[in-house]
Amino acid sequence: MNIGILTGGGDCPGLNAVIRAVVRKSILFYNSKVVGILEGWRGLLEEGLTEELDLEKISGILHKGGTILKTSRTNPYKIPDGEKRILENKRKKGLDALVAVGGEDTLGVAAKLSQAGVKIVGVPKTIDNDLDMTDYTFGFDTAVNIAMEAIDRVHTTAESHNRVMVVEVMGRHTGWIAIEAGIAGGADIILIPEKPVNLDKICENLRKRHERGRDFSVVVVAEGAKIALDEKKREKETFIIQDECKDAFGHVRLGGIGKLLAEEIEKRTGFETRFVILGYVQRGGSPTAFDRLLGTRFGIAAADLVHQGNFGKMVSLQGNKIVPVDLTEAVAGTKYVGEELYSIAEVFSA
Repeated sequence: MNIGILTGGGDCPGLNAVIRAVVRKSILFYNSKVVGILEGWRGLLEEGLTEELDLEKISGILHKGGTILKTSRTNPYKIPDGEKRILENKRKKGLDALVAVGGEDTLGVAAKLSQAGVKIVGVPKTIDNDLDMTDYTFGFDTAVNIAMEAIDRVHTTAESHNRVMVVEVMGRHTGWIAIEAGIAGGADIILIPEKPVNLDKICENLRKRHERGRDFSVVVVAEGAKIALDEKKREKETFIIQDECKDAFGHVRLGGIGKLLAEEIEKRTGFETRFVILGYVQRGGSPTAFDRLLGTRFGIAAADLVHQGNFGKMVSLQGNKIVPVDLTEAVAGTKYVGEELYSIAEVFSA
């Protein structure tokens, strides 16, 4: 069997662990050939963007961040005859099945192709951990640890200078990184997209801390948190964006809420306030042990599903087991931070 594998969307730690596992299991246990499709879905839209993956090429990649296959945010369904070109190039390259590794956008394309008859298996990837029907996605644990370490470091500066420090982390629609890194890092206030940002309440809590003799604070905010400068007009809550340009999947570039929040806090409280935007640092570098193991388990499971002929599925982590779920259902919803976890964060913001 000839299997094509691609990685789409943003890079994240653990992608190479998946690639390595798919290749080793397919070659050594199923005597199959694995073809790497370069630059995500673009590799099936254009000629020459493939390379055969053998055991030598995947040797020594487990600890490396990013993806040896490169990636892009290409959306075939925004390109004239995109689906037709995908199907034709897949046939030309002699690919019997595909393994698509990506987040909601990449797997959304995979789900459509599956409905068009393509034999495909999905592997969930996002540092935001917001894909439905899986408890965790690889890359998330690494991002949380990086954010936690940054919060630890910011604490010392905040305390030394009697400042409020605002740390902006990734999280477009959900606040998983913010909530877990914030709790683990001892943040005083954590703001996530799932909850309205109430500036009056934030400033009130900061004043109370100062009244109790705590003359510094750390605020963690997800980039996708919505804010209303006029608290009496909640309908004006909106994303803070870097620019209006949209990618192939219709997403604008978020970022800047940390700066805005810092300015508002200082203006309303008089406390000296600074901000830090972690940005791409969170999804770069070597994966943690957890992400290496999860990526490996996902890759092994994906290879097994392909050779079992169990297509139209996404591998997922449920409890401590890897189980297949329906690909279309998996990309139909978003997994949000629940009240139980958020209530833990509230204990430390009072």
